[in-house]
Amino acid sequence: MRDRLYHIIFEAESPAGKAFDIGLIIAVLLAVAVTLLDSVAAVNARYGELLWSLEWVFTVLFALEYSLRLYCAPKPWRYARSFYGLVDLIGWLPTVLSYLVPGTHVLTTFRVIRVLRVFRVLKMASYLKEATMLSEALTRSRRKILVFLCFVLTLTVLLGSLMYMIEGPEHGFANIPISIYWAIVTLTTVGYGDIHPVTPLGQALSSLVMILGYAILAVPTGIVISENLRQQEDTKQPAERRCASCGKEIRYPEADYCPFCGAALDKEGC
Repeated sequence: MRDRLYHIIFEAESPAGKAFDIGLIIAVLLAVAVTLLDSVAAVNARYGELLWSLEWVFTVLFALEYSLRLYCAPKPWRYARSFYGLVDLIGWLPTVLSYLVPGTHVLTTFRVIRVLRVFRVLKMASYLKEATMLSEALTRSRRKILVFLCFVLTLTVLLGSLMYMIEGPEHGFANIPISIYWAIVTLTTVGYGDIHPVTPLGQALSSLVMILGYAILAVPTGIVISENLRQQEDTKQPAERRCASCGKEIRYPEADYCPFCGAALDKEGC
């Protein structure tokens, strides 16, 4: 029974495993929808009791599923400490805590993290491969990105200090940290508008920072894309060589003659 439960709960190769995971994902999405609707005052006032009942149905369901995982896992303690073990625990524990510690009910929205299991159900191996390549590209370019971030932080300090000297406290730039905050908001092209320069010189500097922000935002993207392309070139497989006489694949790139029929090979292996 434990082995069968393990293959159904932890694996997705069998029809029962796929059905279990798909049902679990649907339950997760419905549970998150219940939590979101419960936060709307008008909906809560009209359907509060129904939402409360559904919340406890999902809580009991996820608690039962978590118990079954602990039961059939080969190493329960290792599973409980794993990433998905903690995520599965979050699936039902916040509702219980909400009755013990007020204000923790909002943590139930973290159930949406469990939808990550969809990658295992749908066999999205290509997406996982691309995610791995992107992660490796970020790792290989971490020093360049770190240097870039140090440059941006230095630039924001300089621009914020300069704007503080130009505008001053009378125009809302009360101190250098607030001016640095303005520089970050402007450089990242967010532009909240809560602080803005008034003097012509300050507006000119602000325009320069806005234009500079568009150029700076493209730098980390270019770094990662460059590393990703370099990684693809490193892992690129050599072109397939086949003999024009017998049609068999040539596995020796330095061969001048076909090892099967003895026909001469040109530079392209044909």
